[in-house]
Amino acid sequence: MKQKLLWVLLAGFLAVNAVAFLHAWRFTHFTDEPGSHTNSPEQLSTLGKIEMLLTGIKNPKPCNVGVPAFAFCTVSIPSPTGKLEAWYGSVPKAKGCVALFHGYTSNKSKLLMEAGVFRKLGYSVLLVDFAGNGGSDGFQTTVGFRESTDVAAAFAFLRRQQPVVPIILYGASIGAVAILRAESELGVKPTAAIVECPYGSMLQTAKNRFSSMHVPTFPLANLLVFWGGVQNGFWAFDLDATAFAHHVTTPTLLLWGAADPRVTRQETDVIYAALRGPKQRRDFAGVGHEPYVHKYPAEWEATVAGFLRRQ
Repeated sequence: MKQKLLWVLLAGFLAVNAVAFLHAWRFTHFTDEPGSHTNSPEQLSTLGKIEMLLTGIKNPKPCNVGVPAFAFCTVSIPSPTGKLEAWYGSVPKAKGCVALFHGYTSNKSKLLMEAGVFRKLGYSVLLVDFAGNGGSDGFQTTVGFRESTDVAAAFAFLRRQQPVVPIILYGASIGAVAILRAESELGVKPTAAIVECPYGSMLQTAKNRFSSMHVPTFPLANLLVFWGGVQNGFWAFDLDATAFAHHVTTPTLLLWGAADPRVTRQETDVIYAALRGPKQRRDFAGVGHEPYVHKYPAEWEATVAGFLRRQ
């Protein structure tokens, strides 16, 4: 009887790890197959949630849709992750340059509205595809870890072009976390940073994801983070925006949507409290894990403009 129980427990352990391994791989690796990304857990039916839990997400490489309406040039930026594709659009007598970084399963074409606002405020813009996304090399994402080296590469590119011009970093979701890590651990020192819906840690993000499917977070969330790190060559439990924020002295504007199911109020409170430099915060009511500028264009622009005026 004991031996039979041990075999059952071993089979269960292996099955849970197999599911976590598959989820981690699908979550951090894009495919070149056509099709659309799996909907967010909140949009799935019960059957859809069960299917995703067993098979992982469909994760085709994000493709840029459309190009800027403003004059721009496409530039290639070398990074440790490969060649990054970016769009650079200058403005006459620019006050500085804003480098924009997108979120998970996204690309630079999704940042055109934000870029338009920054240009209106007098800033040139650099819209960057992280490695694995859009026109950049690869099919892999590390959800903010190696993306921080892409932030550093883009920052160095801009600094080589314009050694004394103010450089602002803007990032959403993993773009925000990548900025915080680049400042904390890679020596990037922008004039200011705007971080939109940064998640607290990779582990908390995994927990939030399973919670949204009404699945117990332990042990699946922990195993997902463990296998995701093993598969991609880093310790994913150290991917922690709160820890990064303790080393950030740059003036920072933190933006958050009060209806976000992926990033909690508590996560952003802890990050904001940890920031060591001048800081400002703005919450947007009724907005989830999505671009705030789409629902609150005037308020978003006014908040960003007021922050930048003080830099």
